[in-house]
Amino acid sequence: MALAARVLWPCGRSVAWRLGSRPRPGLPESGRAGFAGAAGGPGPAATALKGSPRLLGVAALALGGALGLYHTARWHLRAQDLRAERSAAQLSLSSRLQLTLYQYKTCPFCSKVRAFLDFHALPYQVVEVNPVRRAEIKFSSYRKVPILLAQEGESVEDLSQPPLLQQQLNDSSVIISALKTYLVSGQPLEDVVTYYPPMKSVNEQGREVTEFCNKYWLMLDEKEAQRLYGGKEARTEEMKWRQWADDWLVHLISPNVYRTPAEALASFDYIVKEGRFGAVEGAVAKYIGAAAMYLISKRLKSRHHLQDDVREDLYEAANKWVAAVGKDRPFMGGQKPNLADLAVYGVLRVMEGLEAFDDLVRHTRIQPWYLRVEKAIAEAAQ
Repeated sequence: MALAARVLWPCGRSVAWRLGSRPRPGLPESGRAGFAGAAGGPGPAATALKGSPRLLGVAALALGGALGLYHTARWHLRAQDLRAERSAAQLSLSSRLQLTLYQYKTCPFCSKVRAFLDFHALPYQVVEVNPVRRAEIKFSSYRKVPILLAQEGESVEDLSQPPLLQQQLNDSSVIISALKTYLVSGQPLEDVVTYYPPMKSVNEQGREVTEFCNKYWLMLDEKEAQRLYGGKEARTEEMKWRQWADDWLVHLISPNVYRTPAEALASFDYIVKEGRFGAVEGAVAKYIGAAAMYLISKRLKSRHHLQDDVREDLYEAANKWVAAVGKDRPFMGGQKPNLADLAVYGVLRVMEGLEAFDDLVRHTRIQPWYLRVEKAIAEAAQ
């Protein structure tokens, strides 16, 4: 209430200046005491009030301030109710989703999706895919991860409800955009998925590739977009940096974690421990995979025109991101992470525990922002 009083003071003051002429200096203090008793009927106080523009101003200030405080308090309570209603509605929507994520734990695209799901407190099951056989995703013609299976409806244990409709969402950015659209708009997930149609084409190497339309767009009406972003600039900024995370930042991971034979071996040791490998597969993957990825990282370095020391590209990217966030806000999303924050965090997170990540923290300004996102996700998931 003290804050409201400070905000309303200029408003009350302007009312005083409109209703009364400029106060004259030297008005005795008894004039204020007289106003306090004026409601009792005519008398010295009423006479003083009638002839004093300053007292009219004081009266208007008191009345305007009281009414302003009342309406501010009422608006504040209503805003809390609306936020609670939206939170309840979002919770209701999220509780109607049953999600299963097919992933490699060390995949940056999969890490992006987990960051989104955790920050939005969406419960989900994880199926770790064997990267050699990929038997876990044999049901799908889309042979990449992440794949998200989403069932929308009441619990399958409730036999009075119709069967759940299962949707398969492919591509990390499509998964994130579709789920965010669903949570904000409340549109049926079945409809939302149709906004992101796949398009197949043949690349320069003669291989068929699949791309998705609108993958960085949230399909919202004007009111929903205004409520979420507050303006077009914030929406455009989020989309730009989400795409940057996919088109540039992701391509810096492999050349950096497989930069040297020793780093490649350490990286595959981590991958084998975290992934789903059999004993023999794990041993083979650790040494054969490390050697292969060390060589592949050199090709990736050339393909993406990276510097001789690929760490420099990683450092530049991190500092570029920090500069884009700026010093005046904790996140690119303002007071809480937006989809770009979660995407960049998710990509970088897969390097934790490796030499590349330690060097990144040591040589850039990324750590404060990174820790803020980590904390925001942990608090949201509680």
